[in-house]
Amino acid sequence: MSFSTLLNLLGFLNLILAGTMVLPLLVNWIYGEPHTRGFLLSIAATALSGLFMMLIFKRSSRELTHRDGFAIVALGWINAAFFGALPYLFTGSLASLTDACFEAASGFTTTGSTIFTDIQKHPYSVLFWRNLTQWLGGMGIILLSLAILPFLGVGGMQLYRAEVPGPTTDKLRPRIAQTARILWEVYVLFSAAEVLTLLLGGMNLFDALCHTFSTMATGGFSPKNQSIEFYQSPFLEYAITFFMFLAGANFALHYRFLKGNVKVFWRDTEFCFYTSVVLLATLFISLNLWLSIQKEFFQAFRLAIFQVVSILTTTGFSTADFENWPFFSQYLLFTLMFIGGCAGSTGGAIKCVRIYILLKQGFQELRKLIHPRAVLPVKLGGKVISPDTLSGIWGLFFLYLFIFAVASLALSLLGSDLLTSISAVAATLGNVGPGLGTVGPAENFAHLSIPAKWILTACMLLGRLEIYTLLVLLIPEFWKK
Repeated sequence: MSFSTLLNLLGFLNLILAGTMVLPLLVNWIYGEPHTRGFLLSIAATALSGLFMMLIFKRSSRELTHRDGFAIVALGWINAAFFGALPYLFTGSLASLTDACFEAASGFTTTGSTIFTDIQKHPYSVLFWRNLTQWLGGMGIILLSLAILPFLGVGGMQLYRAEVPGPTTDKLRPRIAQTARILWEVYVLFSAAEVLTLLLGGMNLFDALCHTFSTMATGGFSPKNQSIEFYQSPFLEYAITFFMFLAGANFALHYRFLKGNVKVFWRDTEFCFYTSVVLLATLFISLNLWLSIQKEFFQAFRLAIFQVVSILTTTGFSTADFENWPFFSQYLLFTLMFIGGCAGSTGGAIKCVRIYILLKQGFQELRKLIHPRAVLPVKLGGKVISPDTLSGIWGLFFLYLFIFAVASLALSLLGSDLLTSISAVAATLGNVGPGLGTVGPAENFAHLSIPAKWILTACMLLGRLEIYTLLVLLIPEFWKK
């Protein structure tokens, strides 16, 4: 591994991060807020650290290895969480490094769990930065670097594989820089479309930008305490539901659709499974709400489809406090936290394609009991899944559940009740945002102990980097020559 190259590229990431901090500084000036010094200090500290690393450590001319890729991506996200916390600290919005890193990590990993107890009391500039971190993290800060750094094209595939979620990586162009640029272009196009839609629905420009940043990143941060419920607008709810659904699908499919392949979605097995989960969960919860607490079916449907798409895509917006819903609906939403969106989307959790493959292999094992000598390969979209891919999926599934169990146990040891412990871990490991218990949609994570916040911060990073990319750094052999 080339440590010089690693630090040089981390320095470049810091320069990009410092550049993005200029945007909330502009918002600070537009609204006449007194936080210019805080943002200037944040920009200076981030940019100077980046320049120092780029000047002192030179990038090697050799191609990046797979170990280089894992290290750069994992440390790049940890680095972003630390430096992204500076605006919260220097503006005085959050007093402790623990809280600031939690909020920054929640932003960049598009989790949406928050320390803020009264969101609307915070300055516009800080709220803008909070939502901007989600938009940057949605498509990926490393992927952004690949899009604007053509010279990384030689070894960029290592970074692409380490960051892009899903069991397989979908190259749209021969060069990785071109693929990254295409994905970001689609991401920006959909973001612009949502901003215009929300403006038509009556949102002001600031709120439209903030909610778009969170929607397209499936992040869930809102500048309002009541999230989307604040607006009491069916149009806005359905519009945001639609864009959350798009963000939870594979962006490679969106690109191919925009290029004229109108049947690409319905020919994709994972997308069909994803859509089926949305429809079935919405139907069950709609009926459950209609028969228990809602008088009108369409009101129940409106609440159900928004919350189902929000939780399944791991966005985390809310239009109601679903802790007051029947236990069946709560349990179903909790289950959706583990499924997540499609591979290649901005959603988190295990991903629909992995759940589908695991279910299919489970049924194949049942068939083998009936036909012991039959050769029954697991297929996806007509293609046989390789044993290595299956092994990787089973490994991630086991590690995901193992980390969920251990982290939940740790939170309970630190004093949280059972419901809060398991839902807080499920919400952060799956990058969902709100949980149940004392971290429900009407609550926040501020009351948790310092060790609990660091555990959940680690869960956010593990979930965003899909376990392997971060855990591999803990293996001593990884660092040996």
